[in-house]
Amino acid sequence: MKKKVLYVVHNHPAFSPGGAEIYALDVYEQMKSSQDFEPVLLARTGPQNGLRGWPHPGLRLARFNSDPNQYLIYSDPTEFDWFYGVSRTKDLVVRHYREFLLAIQPDVVHFQHTAGLGYDLIRETRNTLPNAAIVYTLHEYLPICLHDGQMVRRRSLELCRGESPAACRQCYPDTPASSFFLRKHFIQSHFRLVDLFLSPSRFLRDRYIEWGIPEDKIVFEENGRPLGAAVACQARPVRNRLAFFGQLGVYKGVDVLLKAMRLLGGAGWGNVFEKGSPHLWLHGANLEHQPEVFRNTVEQLLGATRKNVTMVGRYRQDELPRLMRDIDWVVIPSIWWENSPLVIQEAYANGRPVICSDIGGMAEKVKDGVTGLHFRTGDATALAEVIERAVATEGLWDRLNSGIPRVYGIAPASGNLAKMYRALLSPRSSKCGGAQSEKSSKPAPKLVQESAG
Repeated sequence: MKKKVLYVVHNHPAFSPGGAEIYALDVYEQMKSSQDFEPVLLARTGPQNGLRGWPHPGLRLARFNSDPNQYLIYSDPTEFDWFYGVSRTKDLVVRHYREFLLAIQPDVVHFQHTAGLGYDLIRETRNTLPNAAIVYTLHEYLPICLHDGQMVRRRSLELCRGESPAACRQCYPDTPASSFFLRKHFIQSHFRLVDLFLSPSRFLRDRYIEWGIPEDKIVFEENGRPLGAAVACQARPVRNRLAFFGQLGVYKGVDVLLKAMRLLGGAGWGNVFEKGSPHLWLHGANLEHQPEVFRNTVEQLLGATRKNVTMVGRYRQDELPRLMRDIDWVVIPSIWWENSPLVIQEAYANGRPVICSDIGGMAEKVKDGVTGLHFRTGDATALAEVIERAVATEGLWDRLNSGIPRVYGIAPASGNLAKMYRALLSPRSSKCGGAQSEKSSKPAPKLVQESAG
């Protein structure tokens, strides 16, 4: 009989197509072909995902679509304590989530994210199913950094290179240093119940080891990607077509990129582009959800760059190969450290070199002068100079294209996860007789069918 693995994630990509959400669903879908594990997906949903009220009063859980192993769990952000990362509505954890565990009886619980749900889901998992293996993939720095898990200064947006109660108070001066001390140790107390942490970048792994996760409990494991047929790299006389793919958010550096394009469209730059000036296609959405000052800045920059920037807007993940067919370079101008942006792997899978900021997971994944080009983070002039070099240097694109590595596929990645699950379960099955708990005789929770929205 197959073992069950439960994937818990903070949003479903049908409502919020972020990197962690997309990856969680990809792993779930691929694990369906496993000979050893049956996957189950539990994704949080709520008002911020466009849901106008939960249609099932008194119930928090519902099946999603026609897939019998996909579930939604409802959580309102106003019920969540974002400082400590726990739900104020304890009923969500001690009743609804507990009953779900008892109904599903997973042998492995793999947390992809707990924002909006709570770190106390980890403790409830351990209490309810004491023999289950617990795995946690770290996709950013939220346990370390209260500022959206970005590790940038709240006001200046400068990079933060280390947390401490005193350093955190610089971003939140009204919060006592003792509260940040308690927050760290509260989260770490839950993390001690995790059997294995996965980090998709070595940079992030090092940060969490510095923060306090034991080195032997956190391993580097790249996010695998579904690999379809790569788009052809069409021959062009000049490689001057650039594209951005992602959220139009503050930390993604869209304003930096647009300032660079404004510079490139101004006087003094045109003479270096003998065969054609660079043009940017901006693929992204959710600008309307950003702070007003940032939103106004971006809208003004879009107005000033009409000649060399095309605002495309929202896109679907499955459209990426087609969209990349008509561009030469993928630009990732994030002003935060990033971890392992999926768009880097998408660019590599389609033979597109990457121009990116010179920090964190971006600098780790993109080798400067080998698979792409780096520029000084947050510096629009430096980015403009790198774009000039990329477009004007004959043969550079071909050399970087030839250096692009093979992308880690979702099939071998899921196979490696299955090996980790088996290794974690082996001592449990020999000592404890599996992951089932004495509470398993309790009745299953009442679930309702839920549509895609």
